[in-house]
Amino acid sequence: MGTASTKEFNVKIRSLSSTRKITKTMKMVSASKLRKAHVAQANAKLYAQNLTALVSRITSGVAYESHPLLKPREKVKNVMILIITSDKGLCGAFNHNANKQVASWIAENRHHERIDLCCCGKRGYMFFRNHDRVKTHYQGVTAEPQFSAAEKIGKDLSRLFLNNEYDEVYVTYNQFFSPLSQRTAFEKVLPIDPLALVKEAAPKPTEYIFDPEITELLEFLIPHFLYFKIYFALLENAAGEHGARMTAMDSATKNASELIDTYTLYRNCARQAAITTEISEIVAGAGPMH
Repeated sequence: MGTASTKEFNVKIRSLSSTRKITKTMKMVSASKLRKAHVAQANAKLYAQNLTALVSRITSGVAYESHPLLKPREKVKNVMILIITSDKGLCGAFNHNANKQVASWIAENRHHERIDLCCCGKRGYMFFRNHDRVKTHYQGVTAEPQFSAAEKIGKDLSRLFLNNEYDEVYVTYNQFFSPLSQRTAFEKVLPIDPLALVKEAAPKPTEYIFDPEITELLEFLIPHFLYFKIYFALLENAAGEHGARMTAMDSATKNASELIDTYTLYRNCARQAAITTEISEIVAGAGPMH
């Protein structure tokens, strides 16, 4: 019995050792990808802030009718939500938090006539495909975000909004703060509200001299702002994904090491018990000879 228990512990220890090698390797891979994703996110952050400030300053002094993507609807009936998650798992509650945020919002806003979904990332698509209506699944755009993909998504959403198929468009994604900290964001992207672009008080209207004309300038600036907002959300989510996976794999590696130590102790105890039993049997067998 002691020998059998020792063998069982050896099997568990070998299995845990293999698991630890895998999780440690995945942690190193995620750390490497995180460095690349974080550089891309950090480089885009300053541009995003300056672009937001520019759009806020220019649009604060113009009428909503200056561009169709600025004009709010009198009554909101149909809503589209763009869900950005990862394609792969093993990153803790990273994807679950985003999916839960959307599910909670849908439950609280059942008064809308229709709430449809667009998914970037398999994890969001797999979660919602059997629960709510998924209109589009953009595949392969979250692992290594490209501006061209964000532009395509932005054009699709703009077309649906301008065709009056949807009255509002939202986006949800995970913001990256550190490998240990990601926060789920849920933001309205259409119609664009100039007064909500900055957290501070809305800037006072200023008289600008535009060259080219304001209509031509907004025709380029407003769509570009939308495309870059989606692109930056993809960058934030990608950095958050790798950070969350690196943290999860580091935790899994530590847990595997602790279990290996525990089972090693149990194995040694079982081995010692088996040796003690054998000695007792030898002593008991040698007793009658005297």
